[in-house]
Amino acid sequence: MDDPRAQRLFGDRLVAPGDLAASPFRVDRDRIVASPFFARLAGVTQVISPGGAGLLVHNRMTHSLKVAQVARAIAERVDHDLADKLGGCDPDVVEAAALAHDLGHPPFGHLGERVLDRVARQRLRLSDGFEGNAQSYRIVTSTESRGQAIIGLNLTNAVRAAILKYPWTRRDPQRFMDPAPRGAAPPPDDPEGGSLKFGAYSTEAGDMRAARAPFAGRVADWQQTVEASVMDTADDIAYAIHDLEDVHRVGVLQQGAVATELMAWQRWGRSTDLTRAGGAIESLRRQLHRKDGWMADDDAFSAAVELVRAELVDGLLARPFDGSLDAESQVAAFSATWTRRLVESVETIADPAVRSGHVQLATAQWHEVQILKFVQNRFVLARPDLALHQRGQGRLVASLVDALMAWLVDPDEEERIPSRLRDLVELAEAELPAGTPERIDRARGRAVVDFVAGLTDNQAVGLMQALSGKSRQLWTDAFVL
Repeated sequence: MDDPRAQRLFGDRLVAPGDLAASPFRVDRDRIVASPFFARLAGVTQVISPGGAGLLVHNRMTHSLKVAQVARAIAERVDHDLADKLGGCDPDVVEAAALAHDLGHPPFGHLGERVLDRVARQRLRLSDGFEGNAQSYRIVTSTESRGQAIIGLNLTNAVRAAILKYPWTRRDPQRFMDPAPRGAAPPPDDPEGGSLKFGAYSTEAGDMRAARAPFAGRVADWQQTVEASVMDTADDIAYAIHDLEDVHRVGVLQQGAVATELMAWQRWGRSTDLTRAGGAIESLRRQLHRKDGWMADDDAFSAAVELVRAELVDGLLARPFDGSLDAESQVAAFSATWTRRLVESVETIADPAVRSGHVQLATAQWHEVQILKFVQNRFVLARPDLALHQRGQGRLVASLVDALMAWLVDPDEEERIPSRLRDLVELAEAELPAGTPERIDRARGRAVVDFVAGLTDNQAVGLMQALSGKSRQLWTDAFVL
Protein backbone atom coordinates (compact mmCIF):
# COMPACT_ATOMS: atom_id res chain seq x y z
CA MET A 1 0.00 0.00 0.00
CA ASP A 2 1.51 3.30 -1.09
CA ASP A 3 -0.12 5.63 1.45
CA PRO A 4 1.94 5.33 4.65
CA ARG A 5 -1.02 6.59 6.71
CA ALA A 6 -3.10 3.66 5.50
CA GLN A 7 -0.45 0.99 6.00
CA ARG A 8 -1.12 -1.65 8.60
CA LEU A 9 1.34 -3.04 11.07
CA PHE A 10 1.10 -6.53 9.61
CA GLY A 11 0.28 -5.71 5.99
CA ASP A 12 -2.78 -6.44 3.89
CA ARG A 13 -2.42 -10.22 4.07
CA LEU A 14 -4.47 -10.17 7.28
CA VAL A 15 -7.47 -8.25 5.98
CA ALA A 16 -10.46 -10.30 7.02
CA PRO A 17 -13.12 -11.46 4.50
CA GLY A 18 -15.72 -9.32 6.25
CA ASP A 19 -13.73 -6.10 5.71
CA LEU A 20 -15.84 -4.87 2.80
CA ALA A 21 -15.61 -1.10 3.30
CA ALA A 22 -13.89 0.83 0.54
CA SER A 23 -11.84 2.97 2.92
CA PRO A 24 -9.10 1.27 4.98
CA PHE A 25 -10.03 3.62 7.81
CA ARG A 26 -13.65 2.43 7.73
CA VAL A 27 -12.29 -1.10 7.90
CA ASP A 28 -10.52 -0.04 11.09
CA ARG A 29 -13.73 1.39 12.52
CA ASP A 30 -15.58 -1.84 11.75
CA ARG A 31 -12.84 -3.98 13.32
CA ILE A 32 -12.94 -1.94 16.51
CA VAL A 33 -16.72 -2.13 16.84
CA ALA A 34 -16.68 -5.89 16.13
CA SER A 35 -14.00 -6.50 18.75
CA PRO A 36 -14.94 -8.16 22.05
CA PHE A 37 -12.94 -5.42 23.74
CA PHE A 38 -15.47 -2.87 22.50
CA ALA A 39 -18.42 -5.02 23.58
CA ARG A 40 -16.89 -5.24 27.07
CA LEU A 41 -17.17 -1.47 27.50
CA ALA A 42 -20.94 -1.81 27.97
CA GLY A 43 -20.18 -3.24 31.41
CA VAL A 44 -17.48 -0.78 32.49
CA THR A 45 -18.08 2.32 34.62
CA GLN A 46 -17.96 5.77 33.10
CA VAL A 47 -18.69 7.87 36.22
CA ILE A 48 -21.46 5.99 38.05
CA SER A 49 -21.32 2.19 38.15
CA PRO A 50 -24.00 0.92 35.73
CA GLY A 51 -25.15 -1.80 38.13
CA GLY A 52 -26.05 0.79 40.76
CA ALA A 53 -28.28 3.00 38.66
CA GLY A 54 -30.06 0.87 36.09
CA LEU A 55 -29.83 1.68 32.39
CA LEU A 56 -30.04 5.46 32.57
CA VAL A 57 -26.35 6.21 33.04
CA HIS A 58 -23.52 6.21 30.56
CA ASN A 59 -21.08 3.34 30.45
CA ARG A 60 -17.77 3.31 28.60
CA MET A 61 -19.43 2.10 25.42
CA THR A 62 -22.09 4.80 25.25
CA HIS A 63 -19.45 7.36 26.19
CA SER A 64 -17.21 6.15 23.34
CA LEU A 65 -20.11 6.29 20.88
CA LYS A 66 -20.83 9.89 21.84
CA VAL A 67 -17.15 10.83 21.63
CA ALA A 68 -17.14 9.34 18.12
CA GLN A 69 -20.20 11.36 17.17
CA VAL A 70 -18.73 14.62 18.47
CA ALA A 71 -15.30 13.85 16.99
CA ARG A 72 -16.70 13.32 13.53
CA ALA A 73 -18.61 16.61 13.73
CA ILE A 74 -15.39 18.40 14.70
CA ALA A 75 -13.37 16.66 11.97
CA GLU A 76 -15.76 17.96 9.34
CA ARG A 77 -15.20 21.54 10.55
CA VAL A 78 -11.41 21.75 10.82
CA ASP A 79 -9.30 23.87 8.49
CA HIS A 80 -8.46 21.09 6.05
CA ASP A 81 -5.83 23.10 4.17
CA LEU A 82 -3.87 23.49 7.41
CA ALA A 83 -4.70 19.95 8.55
CA ASP A 84 -3.31 18.51 5.31
CA LYS A 85 0.00 20.26 5.93
CA LEU A 86 0.08 18.69 9.41
CA GLY A 87 -0.59 15.16 8.19
CA GLY A 88 -4.31 15.10 7.42
CA CYS A 89 -7.67 14.87 9.16
CA ASP A 90 -9.93 12.11 7.87
CA PRO A 91 -13.33 11.86 9.62
CA ASP A 92 -13.18 8.05 9.43
CA VAL A 93 -9.81 8.04 11.21
CA VAL A 94 -11.14 10.33 13.91
CA GLU A 95 -14.28 8.24 14.42
CA ALA A 96 -12.29 4.99 14.62
CA ALA A 97 -9.86 6.47 17.16
CA ALA A 98 -12.72 7.78 19.28
CA LEU A 99 -14.34 4.35 19.35
CA ALA A 100 -11.02 2.77 20.40
CA HIS A 101 -9.71 5.34 22.85
CA ASP A 102 -11.20 3.68 25.97
CA LEU A 103 -10.73 0.00 25.08
CA GLY A 104 -8.10 -0.36 27.81
CA HIS A 105 -10.11 1.12 30.65
CA PRO A 106 -10.31 -1.41 33.50
CA PRO A 107 -13.28 -2.20 35.74
CA PHE A 108 -14.63 0.76 37.74
CA GLY A 109 -13.22 3.40 35.40
CA HIS A 110 -10.52 5.81 36.55
CA LEU A 111 -10.56 4.36 40.05
CA GLY A 112 -9.58 0.95 38.69
CA GLU A 113 -6.90 2.61 36.58
CA ARG A 114 -5.30 4.28 39.61
CA VAL A 115 -5.39 1.10 41.70
CA LEU A 116 -3.93 -1.08 38.94
CA ASP A 117 -1.14 1.44 38.35
CA ARG A 118 -0.22 1.55 42.02
CA VAL A 119 -0.32 -2.23 42.37
CA ALA A 120 1.63 -2.76 39.14
CA ARG A 121 4.42 -0.39 40.18
CA GLN A 122 4.64 -1.08 43.90
CA ARG A 123 3.75 -4.75 44.27
CA LEU A 124 4.53 -6.27 40.89
CA ARG A 125 7.58 -4.08 40.17
CA LEU A 126 6.46 -3.28 36.63
CA SER A 127 8.28 -0.09 35.68
CA ASP A 128 5.56 0.86 33.17
CA GLY A 129 2.83 0.40 35.77
CA PHE A 130 -0.65 0.65 34.27
CA GLU A 131 -2.24 3.42 32.23
CA GLY A 132 -5.62 3.22 30.49
CA ASN A 133 -4.47 4.93 27.30
CA ALA A 134 -1.40 2.72 27.02
CA GLN A 135 -3.59 -0.32 27.68
CA SER A 136 -5.89 0.71 24.82
CA TYR A 137 -2.87 0.90 22.53
CA ARG A 138 -1.65 -2.48 23.76
CA ILE A 139 -5.02 -4.03 22.97
CA VAL A 140 -5.15 -2.82 19.38
CA THR A 141 -1.55 -3.85 18.71
CA SER A 142 -0.86 -7.06 20.60
CA THR A 143 -3.46 -8.71 22.76
CA GLU A 144 -6.25 -10.07 20.58
CA SER A 145 -5.71 -13.59 19.27
CA ARG A 146 -6.71 -14.52 15.72
CA GLY A 147 -5.91 -18.11 14.95
CA GLN A 148 -2.46 -18.89 16.29
CA ALA A 149 -1.06 -15.36 16.00
CA ILE A 150 -1.27 -12.55 18.53
CA ILE A 151 -1.75 -9.61 16.22
CA GLY A 152 -4.02 -7.01 17.78
CA LEU A 153 -6.63 -5.43 15.52
CA ASN A 154 -4.13 -4.69 12.72
CA LEU A 155 -5.18 -1.04 12.41
CA THR A 156 -3.67 1.48 10.01
CA ASN A 157 -0.90 3.88 10.99
CA ALA A 158 -3.28 6.85 10.92
CA VAL A 159 -5.80 5.31 13.33
CA ARG A 160 -3.13 3.99 15.70
CA ALA A 161 -1.51 7.44 15.76
CA ALA A 162 -4.91 9.07 16.35
CA ILE A 163 -5.48 6.92 19.46
CA LEU A 164 -2.34 8.41 21.03
CA LYS A 165 -3.46 11.27 23.27
CA TYR A 166 -0.06 11.14 24.94
CA PRO A 167 2.43 10.06 22.24
CA TRP A 168 5.23 8.97 24.54
CA THR A 169 6.08 6.13 26.92
CA ARG A 170 6.33 6.46 30.69
CA ARG A 171 10.10 7.00 30.62
CA ASP A 172 10.40 9.21 27.53
CA PRO A 173 11.95 12.65 28.16
CA GLN A 174 8.81 14.75 27.55
CA ARG A 175 8.34 15.13 31.29
CA PHE A 176 11.54 17.16 31.50
CA MET A 177 10.26 19.84 29.10
CA ASP A 178 9.45 23.24 30.61
CA PRO A 179 6.54 23.52 30.35
CA ALA A 180 5.86 19.82 30.00
CA PRO A 181 3.04 18.55 27.77
CA ARG A 182 -0.29 17.96 29.46
CA GLY A 183 -0.16 14.64 31.32
CA ALA A 184 3.62 14.33 31.36
CA ALA A 185 4.03 15.10 35.08
CA PRO A 186 5.05 12.18 37.37
CA PRO A 187 2.55 10.34 39.63
CA PRO A 188 1.91 12.22 42.92
CA ASP A 189 3.20 9.25 44.95
CA ASP A 190 6.36 8.73 42.88
CA PRO A 191 8.29 11.84 41.73
CA GLU A 192 10.78 9.61 39.90
CA GLY A 193 8.08 7.45 38.38
CA GLY A 194 8.05 8.91 34.89
CA SER A 195 4.98 10.43 33.24
CA LEU A 196 1.61 9.96 34.90
CA LYS A 197 -0.16 9.81 31.52
CA PHE A 198 1.38 8.12 28.48
CA GLY A 199 0.17 6.49 25.31
CA ALA A 200 2.17 3.27 25.05
CA TYR A 201 4.07 0.86 27.26
CA SER A 202 7.73 0.24 26.46
CA THR A 203 6.72 -3.05 24.81
CA GLU A 204 4.71 -1.13 22.21
CA ALA A 205 7.15 1.79 21.82
CA GLY A 206 8.45 0.58 18.46
CA ASP A 207 4.94 0.26 17.12
CA MET A 208 4.07 3.74 18.38
CA ARG A 209 7.02 5.19 16.51
CA ALA A 210 6.04 3.29 13.35
CA ALA A 211 2.46 4.59 13.56
CA ARG A 212 3.68 8.17 13.89
CA ALA A 213 6.41 7.91 11.24
CA PRO A 214 4.18 9.33 8.44
CA PHE A 215 3.74 12.48 10.54
CA ALA A 216 7.46 13.08 11.14
CA GLY A 217 8.42 16.66 10.33
CA ARG A 218 4.78 17.73 10.34
CA VAL A 219 3.95 17.56 14.05
CA ALA A 220 6.40 17.69 16.95
CA ASP A 221 7.55 14.38 18.47
CA TRP A 222 5.57 15.10 21.65
CA GLN A 223 2.53 16.59 19.88
CA GLN A 224 -0.71 14.81 19.00
CA THR A 225 -1.59 14.35 15.35
CA VAL A 226 -4.46 16.54 14.20
CA GLU A 227 -6.75 13.51 14.31
CA ALA A 228 -5.68 12.65 17.85
CA SER A 229 -6.26 16.25 18.86
CA VAL A 230 -9.80 16.11 17.44
CA MET A 231 -10.49 12.91 19.38
CA ASP A 232 -9.07 14.38 22.59
CA THR A 233 -11.17 17.54 22.26
CA ALA A 234 -14.29 15.48 21.60
CA ASP A 235 -13.56 13.39 24.69
CA ASP A 236 -13.36 16.56 26.79
CA ILE A 237 -16.69 17.79 25.42
CA ALA A 238 -18.43 14.47 26.01
CA TYR A 239 -17.13 14.24 29.57
CA ALA A 240 -18.06 17.82 30.40
CA ILE A 241 -21.62 17.58 29.09
CA HIS A 242 -22.89 14.04 28.82
CA ASP A 243 -21.67 12.87 32.22
CA LEU A 244 -23.61 15.73 33.81
CA GLU A 245 -26.74 14.09 32.42
CA ASP A 246 -26.13 11.02 34.58
CA VAL A 247 -25.61 12.82 37.86
CA HIS A 248 -28.67 14.98 37.21
CA ARG A 249 -30.82 11.95 36.37
CA VAL A 250 -29.91 10.05 39.53
CA GLY A 251 -30.36 13.15 41.70
CA VAL A 252 -26.73 13.43 42.82
CA LEU A 253 -26.04 16.92 41.47
CA GLN A 254 -27.92 19.34 43.73
CA GLN A 255 -28.83 22.83 42.57
CA GLY A 256 -28.32 24.50 45.94
CA ALA A 257 -24.73 23.44 46.49
CA VAL A 258 -23.64 24.41 42.97
CA ALA A 259 -25.50 27.72 43.11
CA THR A 260 -23.92 28.63 46.46
CA GLU A 261 -20.40 28.03 45.14
CA LEU A 262 -20.79 29.88 41.86
CA MET A 263 -22.71 32.84 43.28
CA ALA A 264 -20.28 33.30 46.19
CA TRP A 265 -17.39 33.52 43.73
CA GLN A 266 -19.33 35.95 41.54
CA ARG A 267 -19.80 38.17 44.59
CA TRP A 268 -16.25 38.10 45.95
CA GLY A 269 -14.11 37.15 42.95
CA ARG A 270 -10.36 37.03 43.49
CA SER A 271 -10.75 38.14 47.10
CA THR A 272 -12.73 34.98 47.93
CA ASP A 273 -11.68 33.22 51.13
CA LEU A 274 -10.45 29.84 49.86
CA THR A 275 -11.87 28.07 52.91
CA ARG A 276 -15.44 29.25 52.30
CA ALA A 277 -18.08 29.07 49.57
CA GLY A 278 -16.56 30.21 46.30
CA GLY A 279 -13.06 29.23 47.42
CA ALA A 280 -12.92 26.05 45.40
CA ILE A 281 -13.69 27.79 42.14
CA GLU A 282 -11.24 30.58 42.96
CA SER A 283 -8.62 27.85 43.47
CA LEU A 284 -9.50 26.61 40.00
CA ARG A 285 -9.00 30.07 38.50
CA ARG A 286 -5.55 30.32 40.09
CA GLN A 287 -4.64 26.82 38.98
CA LEU A 288 -5.54 27.60 35.38
CA HIS A 289 -3.25 30.62 35.42
CA ARG A 290 -0.47 28.53 36.96
CA LYS A 291 -0.73 25.54 34.62
CA ASP A 292 -2.42 26.92 31.50
CA GLY A 293 -1.31 30.52 31.25
CA TRP A 294 -1.32 30.17 27.47
CA MET A 295 -5.13 30.18 27.57
CA ALA A 296 -6.28 31.38 31.02
CA ASP A 297 -8.20 34.66 30.87
CA ASP A 298 -10.07 36.21 33.80
CA ASP A 299 -12.80 37.82 31.70
CA ALA A 300 -13.48 34.53 29.91
CA PHE A 301 -13.44 32.69 33.25
CA SER A 302 -15.98 35.09 34.76
CA ALA A 303 -18.21 34.85 31.69
CA ALA A 304 -18.05 31.04 31.83
CA VAL A 305 -19.10 31.02 35.49
CA GLU A 306 -22.08 33.22 34.65
CA LEU A 307 -23.11 31.07 31.67
CA VAL A 308 -22.93 27.84 33.65
CA ARG A 309 -24.87 29.43 36.50
CA ALA A 310 -27.57 30.61 34.12
CA GLU A 311 -27.94 27.50 31.97
CA LEU A 312 -27.03 24.69 34.36
CA VAL A 313 -27.97 25.97 37.82
CA ASP A 314 -30.94 28.16 36.93
CA GLY A 315 -31.83 26.00 33.94
CA LEU A 316 -31.33 22.24 33.98
CA LEU A 317 -30.96 21.83 37.77
CA ALA A 318 -33.87 24.11 38.66
CA ARG A 319 -36.24 21.16 38.46
CA PRO A 320 -35.29 17.74 39.87
CA PHE A 321 -35.28 14.99 37.27
CA ASP A 322 -38.49 12.94 37.63
CA GLY A 323 -38.29 10.64 34.64
CA SER A 324 -41.04 12.42 32.74
CA LEU A 325 -40.89 13.07 29.01
CA ASP A 326 -40.58 16.77 29.76
CA ALA A 327 -37.58 16.13 32.02
CA GLU A 328 -35.94 13.98 29.35
CA SER A 329 -36.59 16.72 26.80
CA GLN A 330 -34.86 19.28 29.03
CA VAL A 331 -31.80 17.06 29.39
CA ALA A 332 -31.65 16.49 25.64
CA ALA A 333 -32.01 20.20 24.88
CA PHE A 334 -29.27 21.11 27.36
CA SER A 335 -26.85 18.58 25.88
CA ALA A 336 -27.62 19.50 22.29
CA THR A 337 -27.23 23.23 22.90
CA TRP A 338 -23.93 22.87 24.71
CA THR A 339 -22.51 20.32 22.30
CA ARG A 340 -23.31 22.50 19.32
CA ARG A 341 -21.81 25.60 20.95
CA LEU A 342 -18.57 23.80 21.81
CA VAL A 343 -18.19 22.01 18.48
CA GLU A 344 -18.79 25.20 16.52
CA SER A 345 -16.07 27.00 18.51
CA VAL A 346 -13.26 24.58 17.63
CA GLU A 347 -10.21 26.13 15.97
CA THR A 348 -7.28 24.64 14.04
CA ILE A 349 -3.94 26.02 15.22
CA ALA A 350 -0.67 25.85 13.29
CA ASP A 351 1.61 26.39 16.31
CA PRO A 352 -0.24 25.41 19.50
CA ALA A 353 1.05 25.82 23.03
CA VAL A 354 2.93 22.87 24.49
CA ARG A 355 -0.05 21.93 26.68
CA SER A 356 -2.51 22.19 23.82
CA GLY A 357 -3.03 20.56 20.43
CA HIS A 358 -3.49 21.59 16.84
CA VAL A 359 -7.26 21.46 17.38
CA GLN A 360 -8.64 23.30 20.37
CA LEU A 361 -11.69 25.07 21.73
CA ALA A 362 -11.91 28.84 21.43
CA THR A 363 -10.97 30.78 24.57
CA ALA A 364 -14.54 31.30 25.82
CA GLN A 365 -15.58 27.68 25.31
CA TRP A 366 -12.34 26.32 26.78
CA HIS A 367 -13.19 28.12 30.02
CA GLU A 368 -16.78 26.88 29.90
CA VAL A 369 -15.54 23.28 29.74
CA GLN A 370 -13.27 23.92 32.73
CA ILE A 371 -16.24 25.16 34.77
CA LEU A 372 -18.45 22.23 33.75
CA LYS A 373 -15.71 19.77 34.68
CA PHE A 374 -15.23 21.62 37.97
CA VAL A 375 -18.90 21.12 38.82
CA GLN A 376 -18.55 17.40 38.17
CA ASN A 377 -15.33 17.07 40.15
CA ARG A 378 -16.41 19.21 43.10
CA PHE A 379 -20.00 18.14 43.58
CA VAL A 380 -19.95 14.53 42.41
CA LEU A 381 -16.50 12.96 42.45
CA ALA A 382 -15.55 14.54 45.79
CA ARG A 383 -18.62 13.19 47.63
CA PRO A 384 -17.84 11.04 50.71
CA ASP A 385 -20.58 8.53 49.82
CA LEU A 386 -18.97 7.97 46.41
CA ALA A 387 -15.58 7.64 48.11
CA LEU A 388 -17.04 4.95 50.40
CA HIS A 389 -18.26 2.99 47.39
CA GLN A 390 -15.03 3.43 45.46
CA ARG A 391 -12.79 2.40 48.34
CA GLY A 392 -14.53 -0.96 48.30
CA GLN A 393 -14.10 -1.23 44.54
CA GLY A 394 -10.43 -0.29 44.80
CA ARG A 395 -9.81 -2.92 47.45
CA LEU A 396 -11.56 -5.48 45.28
CA VAL A 397 -9.30 -4.74 42.29
CA ALA A 398 -6.12 -4.94 44.40
CA SER A 399 -7.29 -8.17 46.06
CA LEU A 400 -8.12 -9.65 42.67
CA VAL A 401 -4.57 -9.03 41.44
CA ASP A 402 -3.15 -10.66 44.57
CA ALA A 403 -5.43 -13.68 44.28
CA LEU A 404 -4.62 -14.27 40.61
CA MET A 405 -0.89 -13.93 41.24
CA ALA A 406 -1.15 -16.49 44.04
CA TRP A 407 -2.95 -18.84 41.66
CA LEU A 408 -0.27 -18.44 38.99
CA VAL A 409 2.60 -19.31 41.32
CA ASP A 410 0.87 -22.26 43.00
CA PRO A 411 2.77 -25.38 41.73
CA ASP A 412 -0.25 -27.59 42.42
CA GLU A 413 -2.45 -25.52 40.08
CA GLU A 414 -0.18 -25.33 37.04
CA GLU A 415 -2.51 -27.47 34.89
CA ARG A 416 -5.65 -25.61 35.91
CA ILE A 417 -4.66 -22.01 35.14
CA PRO A 418 -7.30 -20.33 32.92
CA SER A 419 -6.31 -20.55 29.26
CA ARG A 420 -6.51 -16.81 28.63
CA LEU A 421 -4.35 -16.03 31.62
CA ARG A 422 -1.81 -18.64 30.47
CA ASP A 423 -1.79 -17.07 26.97
CA LEU A 424 -1.19 -13.62 28.43
CA VAL A 425 1.77 -14.90 30.45
CA GLU A 426 3.30 -16.39 27.30
CA LEU A 427 2.74 -13.14 25.39
CA ALA A 428 4.29 -11.02 28.16
CA GLU A 429 7.27 -13.38 28.51
CA ALA A 430 7.91 -13.27 24.75
CA GLU A 431 8.00 -9.47 24.89
CA LEU A 432 10.84 -9.46 27.42
CA PRO A 433 14.41 -9.93 26.16
CA ALA A 434 16.14 -13.15 27.12
CA GLY A 435 18.12 -12.73 30.31
CA THR A 436 15.75 -10.14 31.74
CA PRO A 437 15.98 -10.30 35.56
CA GLU A 438 12.97 -12.03 37.12
CA ARG A 439 11.52 -12.49 33.62
CA ILE A 440 8.79 -14.92 34.55
CA ASP A 441 7.70 -12.88 37.58
CA ARG A 442 7.41 -9.75 35.46
CA ALA A 443 5.56 -11.65 32.75
CA ARG A 444 3.11 -13.02 35.29
CA GLY A 445 2.56 -9.56 36.73
CA ARG A 446 1.85 -8.01 33.34
CA ALA A 447 -0.42 -10.91 32.42
CA VAL A 448 -2.49 -10.53 35.58
CA VAL A 449 -2.80 -6.76 35.01
CA ASP A 450 -3.88 -7.38 31.40
CA PHE A 451 -6.37 -10.01 32.58
CA VAL A 452 -7.95 -7.84 35.27
CA ALA A 453 -8.06 -4.82 32.98
CA GLY A 454 -10.07 -6.89 30.49
CA LEU A 455 -12.93 -7.61 32.90
CA THR A 456 -16.23 -5.79 33.21
CA ASP A 457 -17.30 -4.41 36.58
CA ASN A 458 -19.59 -7.37 37.23
CA GLN A 459 -17.00 -9.90 36.09
CA ALA A 460 -14.48 -8.45 38.52
CA VAL A 461 -16.98 -8.74 41.37
CA GLY A 462 -17.98 -12.27 40.38
CA LEU A 463 -14.43 -13.49 39.98
CA MET A 464 -13.39 -12.10 43.36
CA GLN A 465 -16.38 -13.74 45.01
CA ALA A 466 -15.37 -17.07 43.50
CA LEU A 467 -11.70 -16.71 44.44
CA SER A 468 -12.63 -15.80 48.01
CA GLY A 469 -14.97 -18.78 48.39
CA LYS A 470 -18.15 -16.71 48.63
CA SER A 471 -19.75 -17.83 45.39
CA ARG A 472 -21.78 -21.04 45.17
CA GLN A 473 -22.28 -20.86 41.42
CA LEU A 474 -19.77 -23.58 40.59
CA TRP A 475 -20.23 -23.97 36.85
CA THR A 476 -21.66 -20.58 35.96
CA ASP A 477 -18.64 -18.72 37.33
CA ALA A 478 -16.56 -20.07 34.43
CA PHE A 479 -17.78 -17.34 32.06
CA VAL A 480 -15.45 -14.90 33.83
CA LEU A 481 -12.39 -16.94 32.85
